[in-house]
Amino acid sequence: MSQLKSYYNETVVPELKDKFNYTNPMQIPRINKVVLNMGLGEAIHNIKIIDSAIDELRQIAGQQPVITRAKKSIAAFKLREGVPIGCMVTLRRNRMYDFLNKLINVALPRVRDFRGISGKAFDGLGNYSLGVKEQLIFPEIDYDKIDKIKGLNISIVTTAKSNEEGKELLKLMGMPFKN
Repeated sequence: MSQLKSYYNETVVPELKDKFNYTNPMQIPRINKVVLNMGLGEAIHNIKIIDSAIDELRQIAGQQPVITRAKKSIAAFKLREGVPIGCMVTLRRNRMYDFLNKLINVALPRVRDFRGISGKAFDGLGNYSLGVKEQLIFPEIDYDKIDKIKGLNISIVTTAKSNEEGKELLKLMGMPFKN
């Protein structure tokens, strides 16, 4: 069992139960999945960028990503339907907890001038999204093999019913929110 999962079961669950007065253990919010997404608009002109992005996302997530394709043709962006424009991976169970542990304890502290993440990026249902400007903050990525700095979107999907519950869950899990 993952270190973060056992911490969740032993520490976070009782604190959430006390704070929100849950009667049923199934009411207690938990993390369902983590989705990592790399959108690569410049892949229209240079298809090789997709290959390097897939390789980097595989190293970060420990799982094979899928290629995302354009759903519509947009002439202004020289984009045709079905053209590869990014890649994504969905993490669940132990891989999800391992990734969150690495994100909270290793990657986010490596961000330059890091003062915490915004507490306002919730969607109203307790799900949290954050963007990482460069993939170099993850220890698996070798700086010398990078051809281009790519951003990364991270969405944490929870079973919380409100932003307050979701924020409390992530705060107890160790997410470094500002103020």
